[in-house]
Amino acid sequence: MDKRLLTIQDISCVGQCSITVALPVISACGIETAILPSSVLSNHTAPGFSGWTFCDLTDEMPKILAQWNKQNIDFDAFYTGYVTQTQIPHILEIMKKAARPGALKIVDPAMADNGVLYAGFAPDFPKEMAKLCQVADVILPNLTEACFLLGIPYKKEFTKPEIEEIAKGLRKLGAKNVILTGVSFEANKLGCAVYDGKDFNYYFTDKINVSMHGTGDVYASVFTGALLRGKSLFEAASIACDVVVESIKKTIDDKDHWYGVKFEKAIPYLVSRLN
Repeated sequence: MDKRLLTIQDISCVGQCSITVALPVISACGIETAILPSSVLSNHTAPGFSGWTFCDLTDEMPKILAQWNKQNIDFDAFYTGYVTQTQIPHILEIMKKAARPGALKIVDPAMADNGVLYAGFAPDFPKEMAKLCQVADVILPNLTEACFLLGIPYKKEFTKPEIEEIAKGLRKLGAKNVILTGVSFEANKLGCAVYDGKDFNYYFTDKINVSMHGTGDVYASVFTGALLRGKSLFEAASIACDVVVESIKKTIDDKDHWYGVKFEKAIPYLVSRLN
């Protein structure tokens, strides 16, 4: 039987993030990708857009689960991204009641960057997100999100021993495997730390000195698709780093394209790496 994944996150109609990244990327990996939108926004909320519309779909979640249960619809894997605090209990219920045996749970605790929580999240949101991380097979926080999950101060630079202590702390929350993104020990290198509870592995690429929206979503989606295609934890994490770099390179010369990365142009590269 082919694998079927459910991704739970928002739809930003414009902005190349969340489900508009996850659905095409994971589908390109050859994985059937079902979606459960947590909300619908006219565009994402990052600076550059002057405003946005927001439609909360929390109340639809239990209704959708009930229909799936009636029709025996279930999933081999779950991948969560940007969700709200009140949705986390519903998501935990979905992961319990719509899962095939041994279903994989991948959590991108999308809530913060550059030392601050995203707009709209209350200070206690990380405690709720930690409940989702507790049941995860893999979590994919950036360093800001990792610090919020652990309740420790964020700083721009961390030593290797500090990174490993953070990863160990995250695993103590309950997650079986930890992929920390945004790790750097040299000024010209950027990458990830992979911790499976026993060993640490690192993967770095040449740092491109530019900040672009949506790269975290590209990373998490590529990682998820590659893992479900049978790649190892480290292979999936490495491919995801390289696809993000490729996406940035496809975008960097277009100064009008400030709202996301042209990940679509990197999909052929992704497919070649998987094969």
